[in-house]
Amino acid sequence: MTDQGPTSAGDDLPGKPTSASRTTLSHIMTAADTNLLGTVHGGVIMKLVDDAAGAVAGRHSGGPAVTASMDEMAFLLPVRVGDLVHVHALCNWTGRTSMEIGVRVEAERWNESTPAQQVGSAYLVFAAVDADGKPRAVPPVLPETERDKRRFEEAQIRRTHRLARRRAIRELREQRPSE
Repeated sequence: MTDQGPTSAGDDLPGKPTSASRTTLSHIMTAADTNLLGTVHGGVIMKLVDDAAGAVAGRHSGGPAVTASMDEMAFLLPVRVGDLVHVHALCNWTGRTSMEIGVRVEAERWNESTPAQQVGSAYLVFAAVDADGKPRAVPPVLPETERDKRRFEEAQIRRTHRLARRRAIRELREQRPSE
Protein backbone atom coordinates (compact mmCIF):
# COMPACT_ATOMS: atom_id res chain seq x y z
CA MET A 1 0.00 0.00 0.00
CA THR A 2 1.35 3.46 -0.82
CA ASP A 3 1.33 6.37 1.58
CA GLN A 4 -0.75 8.66 -0.65
CA GLY A 5 -3.07 10.56 1.68
CA PRO A 6 -6.77 10.36 2.46
CA THR A 7 -7.40 7.00 0.82
CA SER A 8 -4.59 5.26 2.72
CA ALA A 9 -4.03 7.38 5.82
CA GLY A 10 -5.53 5.51 8.72
CA ASP A 11 -8.02 3.62 6.52
CA ASP A 12 -10.12 2.70 9.53
CA LEU A 13 -9.87 6.13 11.17
CA PRO A 14 -12.41 8.85 10.43
CA GLY A 15 -10.93 11.86 8.66
CA LYS A 16 -10.43 15.21 10.35
CA PRO A 17 -10.95 18.58 8.68
CA THR A 18 -8.03 20.97 8.37
CA SER A 19 -9.68 23.34 10.84
CA ALA A 20 -9.74 20.71 13.63
CA SER A 21 -6.04 21.07 14.37
CA ARG A 22 -5.13 24.54 13.03
CA THR A 23 -3.09 26.40 15.67
CA THR A 24 -1.58 29.83 16.25
CA LEU A 25 1.22 30.40 18.73
CA SER A 26 2.10 34.02 19.61
CA HIS A 27 5.18 35.25 21.43
CA ILE A 28 6.76 38.64 22.14
CA MET A 29 10.46 38.67 21.26
CA THR A 30 12.84 39.94 23.96
CA ALA A 31 16.54 40.73 24.20
CA ALA A 32 17.14 37.14 25.33
CA ASP A 33 16.06 36.00 21.83
CA THR A 34 18.65 38.01 19.88
CA ASN A 35 21.71 37.02 17.90
CA LEU A 36 24.99 38.94 17.51
CA LEU A 37 23.37 41.23 14.94
CA GLY A 38 20.69 42.36 17.39
CA THR A 39 17.81 40.67 15.57
CA VAL A 40 15.97 37.57 16.73
CA HIS A 41 18.04 34.40 16.32
CA GLY A 42 16.78 32.08 13.58
CA GLY A 43 16.94 29.18 16.01
CA VAL A 44 14.40 30.90 18.28
CA ILE A 45 12.01 31.21 15.35
CA MET A 46 12.67 27.59 14.36
CA LYS A 47 11.79 26.41 17.86
CA LEU A 48 8.50 28.34 17.76
CA VAL A 49 7.81 26.80 14.33
CA ASP A 50 8.52 23.29 15.66
CA ASP A 51 6.39 23.91 18.77
CA ALA A 52 3.38 25.10 16.77
CA ALA A 53 3.76 22.32 14.19
CA GLY A 54 4.06 19.76 16.99
CA ALA A 55 0.83 20.98 18.53
CA VAL A 56 -0.95 20.59 15.20
CA ALA A 57 0.52 17.11 14.65
CA GLY A 58 -0.51 15.99 18.13
CA ARG A 59 -4.01 17.40 17.72
CA HIS A 60 -4.49 15.92 14.28
CA SER A 61 -3.12 12.48 15.15
CA GLY A 62 -4.76 12.35 18.57
CA GLY A 63 -1.54 11.67 20.45
CA PRO A 64 2.23 11.97 20.44
CA ALA A 65 4.04 12.87 17.24
CA VAL A 66 7.72 13.54 16.62
CA THR A 67 9.49 15.79 14.14
CA ALA A 68 10.84 13.70 11.27
CA SER A 69 12.09 16.51 9.03
CA MET A 70 11.91 20.23 8.34
CA ASP A 71 11.79 21.39 4.74
CA GLU A 72 12.19 24.80 3.21
CA MET A 73 12.56 26.94 6.33
CA ALA A 74 12.59 30.38 4.76
CA PHE A 75 13.45 33.56 6.65
CA LEU A 76 11.95 36.41 4.64
CA LEU A 77 12.46 39.43 6.93
CA PRO A 78 14.34 39.97 10.20
CA VAL A 79 12.42 39.84 13.46
CA ARG A 80 13.28 42.46 16.08
CA VAL A 81 13.09 42.75 19.84
CA GLY A 82 9.59 43.87 20.72
CA ASP A 83 7.97 42.15 17.76
CA LEU A 84 4.89 40.08 18.46
CA VAL A 85 5.44 36.90 16.45
CA HIS A 86 2.48 34.78 15.33
CA VAL A 87 3.20 31.23 14.16
CA HIS A 88 0.24 29.82 12.21
CA ALA A 89 0.32 26.06 11.60
CA LEU A 90 -2.00 23.54 9.96
CA CYS A 91 -1.95 19.99 8.67
CA ASN A 92 -1.47 20.06 4.88
CA TRP A 93 -1.28 16.35 4.15
CA THR A 94 -1.36 12.95 5.81
CA GLY A 95 0.07 9.61 4.91
CA ARG A 96 -0.33 6.34 6.79
CA THR A 97 1.72 7.41 9.83
CA SER A 98 3.08 10.81 8.84
CA MET A 99 1.78 14.34 8.42
CA GLU A 100 3.09 17.43 6.68
CA ILE A 101 2.50 20.57 8.71
CA GLY A 102 2.70 23.95 6.99
CA VAL A 103 3.77 26.95 9.03
CA ARG A 104 3.54 30.69 8.30
CA VAL A 105 5.41 33.09 10.58
CA GLU A 106 4.23 36.71 10.89
CA ALA A 107 5.52 39.59 13.02
CA GLU A 108 4.08 42.90 14.09
CA ARG A 109 5.31 45.64 16.40
CA TRP A 110 3.72 45.06 19.79
CA ASN A 111 3.00 48.79 20.27
CA GLU A 112 1.84 49.76 16.78
CA SER A 113 -1.38 49.19 14.86
CA THR A 114 0.34 48.22 11.63
CA PRO A 115 -0.61 44.89 10.08
CA ALA A 116 1.56 41.83 10.67
CA GLN A 117 4.06 40.97 7.92
CA GLN A 118 5.06 37.50 6.85
CA VAL A 119 8.63 36.92 8.05
CA GLY A 120 9.04 33.20 7.42
CA SER A 121 7.57 29.87 6.43
CA ALA A 122 8.38 26.19 6.75
CA TYR A 123 7.12 22.69 6.08
CA LEU A 124 7.67 19.98 8.68
CA VAL A 125 6.98 16.27 8.57
CA PHE A 126 5.86 14.60 11.79
CA ALA A 127 5.46 10.90 12.51
CA ALA A 128 2.76 9.78 14.93
CA VAL A 129 4.10 7.39 17.56
CA ASP A 130 2.60 5.18 20.24
CA ALA A 131 3.74 4.86 23.87
CA ASP A 132 6.64 2.63 22.76
CA GLY A 133 7.80 5.10 20.11
CA LYS A 134 6.53 2.91 17.26
CA PRO A 135 4.74 4.50 14.29
CA ARG A 136 0.94 4.55 14.52
CA ALA A 137 -1.76 5.37 11.99
CA VAL A 138 -3.07 8.91 11.63
CA PRO A 139 -6.51 9.98 10.44
CA PRO A 140 -6.68 11.39 6.93
CA VAL A 141 -6.80 15.18 6.68
CA LEU A 142 -9.88 16.52 4.94
CA PRO A 143 -9.08 19.75 3.10
CA GLU A 144 -11.99 22.18 3.49
CA THR A 145 -11.21 25.17 1.29
CA GLU A 146 -9.70 25.61 -2.15
CA ARG A 147 -6.54 26.88 -0.39
CA ASP A 148 -6.46 23.71 1.75
CA LYS A 149 -6.84 21.58 -1.38
CA ARG A 150 -3.98 23.44 -3.08
CA ARG A 151 -1.77 22.94 0.01
CA PHE A 152 -2.63 19.23 0.03
CA GLU A 153 -1.61 18.84 -3.63
CA GLU A 154 1.59 20.85 -3.13
CA ALA A 155 2.45 18.69 -0.10
CA GLN A 156 2.16 15.57 -2.25
CA ILE A 157 4.69 17.09 -4.67
CA ARG A 158 7.09 17.92 -1.81
CA ARG A 159 6.76 14.36 -0.49
CA THR A 160 7.54 12.90 -3.91
CA HIS A 161 10.64 15.12 -4.14
CA ARG A 162 11.77 14.22 -0.59
CA LEU A 163 11.51 10.51 -1.33
CA ALA A 164 13.27 10.85 -4.71
CA ARG A 165 16.10 12.86 -3.13
CA ARG A 166 16.59 10.26 -0.38
CA ARG A 167 16.56 7.43 -2.93
CA ALA A 168 19.09 9.20 -5.19
CA ILE A 169 21.44 9.86 -2.27
CA ARG A 170 21.17 6.27 -1.05
CA GLU A 171 21.89 4.95 -4.56
CA LEU A 172 24.90 7.27 -4.93
CA ARG A 173 26.32 6.11 -1.59
CA GLU A 174 25.83 2.46 -2.57
CA GLN A 175 27.79 3.05 -5.81
CA ARG A 176 30.82 4.56 -4.05
CA PRO A 177 33.23 2.64 -1.87
CA SER A 178 33.28 3.63 1.79
CA GLU A 179 35.38 6.71 2.39
